[in-house]
Amino acid sequence: MGDDSEWMKLPIDQKCEHKIWKARLNGYEEALKLFQKIEDEKSPEWVECCWTTGEVVSGVVCKVFNQPKARAKELGADICLMYIEIEKAEVVQDELIKGLDNKNPKIVVTCIETLRKALCEFGSKIITLKPVVKVLPKQFESREKAVRDEAKLLAVEIYRWIRDALRAPLQNINSVQLKELEEEWVKLPTGAPKQTRFLRSQQDLKAKFEQQQAAGGDEADGDDDDEAEVAHVDPYELLEAVEILSKLPKDFYEKIEAKKWQERKEALEAVEALTKNPKLESGDYGDLVRALKKVIGKDANVMLVAMAAKCLAGLAAGLRKKFGTYAGLVVPTILEKFKEKKPQVVQSLQEAIDAVFLTTTLQNISEDVLSVMDNKNPSIKQQASLFLARSFRHCTPSMLPKSVLKPFCAAFLKQVNDSAPEVRDAAFEALGTALKVVGEKAVNPFLTDVDKLKLDKIKECADKVELAGKKGGGGGGEKKEKAAAKAPPPVEAPAKQSGPPKKAPPAKAAGPPKKGKPASAQSAKSKKAPDTKEIVETELSPEVCEEKAAAVLPATCMQLLDSANWKERLASMEEFQKAVEQMDKSEMPCQALVKMLAKKPGWKETNFQVMQMKLHIVGLIAQKGSFSKTSALVVLDGLVDKIGDVKCGGKAKEALTAIGEACCLPWTAEQVVSMAFAQKNPKNQAETLNWLANAMKEFGFAGINVKAFINNVKTALAATNPAVRTSAITLLGVMYLYMGAPLRMFFEDEKPALLSQIDAEFEKMQGQSPPAPTRGTKRAGADEEGDAAEEEVDSGAGDIMDLLPRTDISDKITSDMVSKISDKNWKIRKEGLDEVAAVISEAKFIQASIGELPMALKGRLGDSNKLLVQQTLNILQQIATAMGPSLKQHVRNLGIPVVTVLGDSKPNVRAAALSTLNTWVEQTGMKEWLEGEDLSEELKKENPFLRQELLGWLAEKLPTLRTVPTDLMLCVPHLYTCLEDRSGDVRKKAQDALPSFMMHLGYEKMIKAAGKLKPASKDQVVGMLEKARAVMPAKPAVPVKAAASKPASSAPAAKPASAPARNQSPIEDFSEPEPKPDAKKAKPAGPAAKKRESMELKVKGEKDNAKQNRLSRGTPSSEKGVVGKKPPVKAGAKDEEDRSGPIFLLVPNGKEQRIKEEKALKILKWNFITPRDEYVEQLKAQMSTSLAKWLQDELYHFDFQRHVKAIGAMIEHMEPECEAVIGCLDLILKWFTLRFFDTNTSVLMKALEFLKLLFTMLSRKNYQLSDYEASSFIPYLILKVGESKDGVRKDVRAILTMLCKVYAASKVFPFLMEGTKSKNSKQRSECLEELGCLIENFGMNVCQPTPAKALKDIAIHIGDRDTTVRNAALNTVVAAYNTCGDQVFKLIGNLSEKEMSMLEERIKRSAKKTPVVSAKQERPQREHPANPNATFLRKPAQEEVPNKLNQARAQNAHLEQSAPSIPKEFQLDLDVFENNHTCASDIPDLVQHKLDEVLEPVMIPERKIRSVSPHFDDIHNSTASTINFVISQVASGDINTSIQALAQIDEVLRQADKAEAMSGHIDQFLIATFMQLRLIYNTHMADDRLDKKDIFKLYSCIIGNMLSLFSMESLAREASMGVLKDLMHGLITLMLDSRVEDIEDGQQLIRSVNLLVVRVLEKSDQTNILSALLVLLQDSLISTAGSPMFSELVMKCLWRMIRFLPQTINSINLDRILLDVHNFMKVFPKEKLKQLKSDVPHRTLKTLLHTLCRLTGAKILDHMSMIENRNESELEAHLRRVVKHSANLSEKGVLRSDDKVIKAKVSDILSEIFKKIGSKENTKEGLTELYEYKQKYSDADLEPFLRNTSQFFQSYVERGLRMIESEREGKGRIQTSTVIPQHSTDSYLPSSSTVPISSNGEDMNAAAYYERLKILRQRRGLENSTPEEDRPPFGSLRPPVASSTDMLHSKLSQLKESREHFQQEQSHSHSPTRSSSPASNLDDLKKRLERIKSNRQ
Repeated sequence: MGDDSEWMKLPIDQKCEHKIWKARLNGYEEALKLFQKIEDEKSPEWVECCWTTGEVVSGVVCKVFNQPKARAKELGADICLMYIEIEKAEVVQDELIKGLDNKNPKIVVTCIETLRKALCEFGSKIITLKPVVKVLPKQFESREKAVRDEAKLLAVEIYRWIRDALRAPLQNINSVQLKELEEEWVKLPTGAPKQTRFLRSQQDLKAKFEQQQAAGGDEADGDDDDEAEVAHVDPYELLEAVEILSKLPKDFYEKIEAKKWQERKEALEAVEALTKNPKLESGDYGDLVRALKKVIGKDANVMLVAMAAKCLAGLAAGLRKKFGTYAGLVVPTILEKFKEKKPQVVQSLQEAIDAVFLTTTLQNISEDVLSVMDNKNPSIKQQASLFLARSFRHCTPSMLPKSVLKPFCAAFLKQVNDSAPEVRDAAFEALGTALKVVGEKAVNPFLTDVDKLKLDKIKECADKVELAGKKGGGGGGEKKEKAAAKAPPPVEAPAKQSGPPKKAPPAKAAGPPKKGKPASAQSAKSKKAPDTKEIVETELSPEVCEEKAAAVLPATCMQLLDSANWKERLASMEEFQKAVEQMDKSEMPCQALVKMLAKKPGWKETNFQVMQMKLHIVGLIAQKGSFSKTSALVVLDGLVDKIGDVKCGGKAKEALTAIGEACCLPWTAEQVVSMAFAQKNPKNQAETLNWLANAMKEFGFAGINVKAFINNVKTALAATNPAVRTSAITLLGVMYLYMGAPLRMFFEDEKPALLSQIDAEFEKMQGQSPPAPTRGTKRAGADEEGDAAEEEVDSGAGDIMDLLPRTDISDKITSDMVSKISDKNWKIRKEGLDEVAAVISEAKFIQASIGELPMALKGRLGDSNKLLVQQTLNILQQIATAMGPSLKQHVRNLGIPVVTVLGDSKPNVRAAALSTLNTWVEQTGMKEWLEGEDLSEELKKENPFLRQELLGWLAEKLPTLRTVPTDLMLCVPHLYTCLEDRSGDVRKKAQDALPSFMMHLGYEKMIKAAGKLKPASKDQVVGMLEKARAVMPAKPAVPVKAAASKPASSAPAAKPASAPARNQSPIEDFSEPEPKPDAKKAKPAGPAAKKRESMELKVKGEKDNAKQNRLSRGTPSSEKGVVGKKPPVKAGAKDEEDRSGPIFLLVPNGKEQRIKEEKALKILKWNFITPRDEYVEQLKAQMSTSLAKWLQDELYHFDFQRHVKAIGAMIEHMEPECEAVIGCLDLILKWFTLRFFDTNTSVLMKALEFLKLLFTMLSRKNYQLSDYEASSFIPYLILKVGESKDGVRKDVRAILTMLCKVYAASKVFPFLMEGTKSKNSKQRSECLEELGCLIENFGMNVCQPTPAKALKDIAIHIGDRDTTVRNAALNTVVAAYNTCGDQVFKLIGNLSEKEMSMLEERIKRSAKKTPVVSAKQERPQREHPANPNATFLRKPAQEEVPNKLNQARAQNAHLEQSAPSIPKEFQLDLDVFENNHTCASDIPDLVQHKLDEVLEPVMIPERKIRSVSPHFDDIHNSTASTINFVISQVASGDINTSIQALAQIDEVLRQADKAEAMSGHIDQFLIATFMQLRLIYNTHMADDRLDKKDIFKLYSCIIGNMLSLFSMESLAREASMGVLKDLMHGLITLMLDSRVEDIEDGQQLIRSVNLLVVRVLEKSDQTNILSALLVLLQDSLISTAGSPMFSELVMKCLWRMIRFLPQTINSINLDRILLDVHNFMKVFPKEKLKQLKSDVPHRTLKTLLHTLCRLTGAKILDHMSMIENRNESELEAHLRRVVKHSANLSEKGVLRSDDKVIKAKVSDILSEIFKKIGSKENTKEGLTELYEYKQKYSDADLEPFLRNTSQFFQSYVERGLRMIESEREGKGRIQTSTVIPQHSTDSYLPSSSTVPISSNGEDMNAAAYYERLKILRQRRGLENSTPEEDRPPFGSLRPPVASSTDMLHSKLSQLKESREHFQQEQSHSHSPTRSSSPASNLDDLKKRLERIKSNRQ
């Protein structure tokens, strides 16, 4: 018992392996119980116990089948059958067949019995019979009776399934056994057997079967046919191939040429005996076939002819498709020989040609057959027709497309009227068969001219026809009829639906030529359809016309038609038009009406208005009425005559187009062009060709008779008038879109100059696809429209090639030439080849029949003289181009030998062969090459050159195909051999080709094929297949045309086609490409998708606007994917249900468990250079419990689009399921590291998008990454920072910045240091940049392990070869220098002299850029790193994180609070916030300390969380992100996007209840707006391609929005100082833009801007605007590049502000204003101010201070709290003087009375002036006085005097003042308003458009926010710096800190300076040339001209 208790404790798996039998038994019992409980098939228990099928079945065969107990054997057999049920049939079958070789007869018997059971239950579709039949005869020879008996039972069972196909393989067994079998076989029931047990994947069949069992009776029988048909086995497949070429008698070729017929007969008998073998080994039968052909064609002994025909039939039957190569060679000979009358010979020939037909296609031999259809010999005609009738029986509708049927039907219809009755009967039979096969609808169009008697005869024949293989064909026929009956769209439906769909797609896939033919025929048919319905009209006499017209037209109209007065004629035309518009189609007498229009004066009408009306009416009649060609002919001449008329040409073209639509374009075009060229008017000719070019695009190319136009086009090309030539070339360009390269062949004789013009036009069209036709489909039914669309795509190739006149060169290929080519002397061979080349180049286009040439050329491809091989290849290229699509029939006999040449050892020969191959494929498509075993035979050859070239070629071609023939599978074993080839090149090419093969054959098939390899090879190949699976390309989509042109009809057509296709042809794996057409269709719905997306986002409000912006751009692709996938999949609804739940599953302690396992080394540590399969499998297993099953399937799918979709789903679920996400965070991060190794950019971008959102969420949840998570993710993320794509690098840098919030920066540092060791220079430089940022943000403590060690390692890179790496290293060291000063030189150790000098130079330069004062050195260095990448790449981080709304609120809140109320901790925390976001910090060490140690919560206070998420409060929960998104679009570079965004915002602003939503977004909106203003100024206005009206519209929208915004005081006050400063800068720059006046209504725009500026000054926060104006003035005075007008306008704004100070003084924060004035005076002390050209700035400042003193008195001195070192401040001294001075004056009253006196004086003077202006006499004088007064007192307020006057008077005054100014100064113009006059160009450096901004301008806002913080810091005395800190040193051109565009980096500012100088020069040269005064005299103009010249120089 003790022992028992030991093993009882063991786990189940150990019990099962225990040495004690009881333990094992107990283990198995427990396992059984456990397995019965488990329902989930993915459960880990199954995984643990799942051995491979092979191991188990092999064990069963060896260990169980030899058991004496019957029960054990039964269970063993059950196990095998169970494995088959779970889709492992092949493995089980292989093991059982191996078991047949076992020496133990018991095992053999049981294996045979199990095979029999399997076949009986699962049927022959699942159990592959070929290998079983192969080993069966051997079992009949066994010594054991039990084995023989079991074999007999198996043979009977096999016979049940495949019937007589089994006879041939068993014909050699013992005759007694065979007789016994025959007896058993006879007893078998005749009904087809049925599958009774089903695979797991066949549950639907199982259900159907059970239903039938339940129902019993007819239904069950009904299905028999289907089953049998599907399971039909070809006996040929079960046979072994016999090699006969080596067995031919040695003297065969001499004997066959012998003169004695007996010798020839002997030779033929030998061959006949060999060809009786039912299956022949493939080989080169060319010589044999030629010998037999010669006998048939030339032998006089008819008995030998019959024998040779039998031999040919035997060869064709034994070789099947492999004989196709020789079909073209023998068919013409056999057909010619039908002139023999002897029945025996005729019968042999019939058998031979029938056998040959089965090896090829009707298309390939159609030309040979057609050529004998009008032979003089009736026997030949009869036999040809009978042959076709027999052949048609083997065809399906898809094998008989219209292109093939049409010529045959035409030939039959001739024979129907033949004098010989046997010929007539044969033709009737052939037509009847065709009718039966493809249905009446397809044949009827060709039978329109046949009389009823003959038609009945054809139908009678059709009824008699029995189609081949009753089940296959007959059934098909009946179904076809049903399908045709059901399908309402005529013409195409039967063709599409009834034939096995398997045939159709390859036809399409083979490339344009393949499609061309069927399509062209369809289109011919579809054109015929309208022609048959065409309106035929007899010509009416003038009297009848008049009568008919009078019946429908008003009497007055009729009378005035030919009136002499044009007005009356015009009135008559108007009535005519009204009448036509109201007429009904049925009652409109078109011919009568157009003849009335043609009545005198008709087309000679002299008045253009009447003529235009007339032409318009013709168009109307053509559109509305039943317009016939007769009517068209009445008007066409007149229309063509007017087409070149300047005024009437447009209407004439419209009328022609309408006629084209009514009478079909091909006919109309032909008439019009011939009429135009019958005239001499070149204008008409040119315009006709232009019209035709346009019409072709609108109508498509269907049915156009190219030949008819070519001659006219040639005439046009030779015209003397250049316009005609140009039009002709344009028309050729359009034709080229449809016809492609063949079009050029028509013009090769033209002069070189003209030809080069034509080529240039063709070059332009290269790569464009023809537009979908928009007209011409009116009359055709829906399916005809489809045809036309298909035609558009195809006609380019097959159809157009058919238009070319082809020469038959077979008679020129003489036997003499052929013998020359085969001569022993290479010179003569060369001569022969030269002759061939000459024949072909002379003919240009040739027919497919080229006589003996193919065989002769084939011989030369193996020539020992390589020059001749190359010459032959060139000839083959020539043939390809000359022959066009008919080249297909030569692929076997000439194309495949070219493939053999790829094995040549000389590279130039191989290159020539490859080029030839590609030229051929262009003409033939790939299908012909891939069919049959030829390619696999080539791959089999052990020639490394051949293998690598062929595989490379296939890898290139296969991905472009949508479907391929199943024969491609034959190449796979050889492909696997190549994977292990000795040559490295072959191995590489084979690996490259794997994904292309897999794309068509599917992973499952490839793996199955690999199963047959040796174990060592198998493992290697399977590994490669796994890799290939990951990079497998998606199948190319169905051409878009079809989808676009017939969305309605294509959907239904697709369904019936795709369903059977899956069952029939496993190779056409539609599961991948199916979504493609839908995805394509979804494209036009892009905007809608975007809209939908943004709506969802509004509702969710989950992501901040930057992300939202990206999402709304990104997700439609994934959405498209989903949309695309839904329609084909029936189980869509079920899928949806499955996917509804959570996708991240929370597993308690799951992560901890994984960490433990990794520490204990139970699982692989996540550490690799490239991920191996075991890592992927491990991760997959770990994820199975944490993610939804469907998501896991998507994540590990080999198609990258599924990955994108999966990431999209993860993004959606991240927020709601954040707990679970954190629970499996390690797994998610690991999966994303795998994606970093993918090459697909779309997956990578989506992955980075997810990661940004993920880290944002983690930081909001205060989550800190564990070392385990970080180490398995960060190193791989850092790999991607070296990516070549900017977008990826940007995102990775953003993620690294966010990482520092969820993982200590000091821990990130070592990973980055590791990244600097990479070989990738981009990665090194980016890592160094990032290290610099960390040092800037977190100080030196971040450096690990010690600052000294880290800096030494960084300094090493200063000597790097790569410039960017050097710069980055220098910047990082400079960042360290900025943090710890000269100590850096100690830390970095010894540098070489050169490196040290570089570093010192860089430090110096950075010092120049930063201010002198020490405390100030840090910040600007950080704001403007020397390397532009630093800021650029940090931007995304800022873009992601802060939320503007919050910032703006916070700013205002702080500013309004009084200073002392802000606690220090808060301020410090704000610093941390700033650190993280704008990478600038003043006390990094302190923050670092807090961050790493003590108060972790402080690190992430509420503010910071808010900054990440838009829902900072409930009100804005859903709208904030929407508003952010819309605002981000305001700054868009696309004018329309911007206008739409502005319109949306305007809608919000206009509604008082909604406007509040904008609160908190004002700064953000204003930033976006002035970014847009800057963009217009710098980019749009300079772009001549843009319509200035659009720009004006955009300006209007911007100004309208601003006016709405600034009319609401509550919103206007939210604008911060930095933003107002930039806004004012933008508006003033706009007012000074001389280009604006060029725009229509430019003056009006300037007025609006003026009004807006006034509004901004009044409504904004008065402190902010005053402060902004002061800073702006200061900047404009510093900038030497600026225009004086700019500063002048800023000062005028200030004067206006000063004037309103008495009302606004209480709302102004005087401390801030005085600080700004103090800063101003620091930069411009009194002396410096006085040195300026103008004294106005000095006066402005004085006035401001005086006004402030006057209003506040001595209290003003209390408001200087923000100024440090007040005693040194010039401002304080000045204020004290002013205060003192005002005190000295006798009290305030004096001042007031003085003021009143001054005011009184002013008002008197002004009223006097206005009186003068009002009087007639003194107007001019008054205006002059007013102008001078205004000049003297620029702040004079004219408003009270103008307020009560009319608008007219006000504008009169303004206009007068303007004229005076322009006269006096000769300046461009004067300002229209009293407030702000004109100005010049953008002198404002910081605001150049070169600023890189995110789509929503967030970086700007960060800077604006930063400006607030600085003021707060100053207030709280946080820094010991002087107040000068707020302004940079003004010697440099640095933007002031307050500017919201502080993020500008150094390189951009240099660029911008040069640009501004250039713009300034331009603006100087522009503005003086302007004058709005007509009175400018000549002198002025001369002076101006001089000035312009000097400026230019």
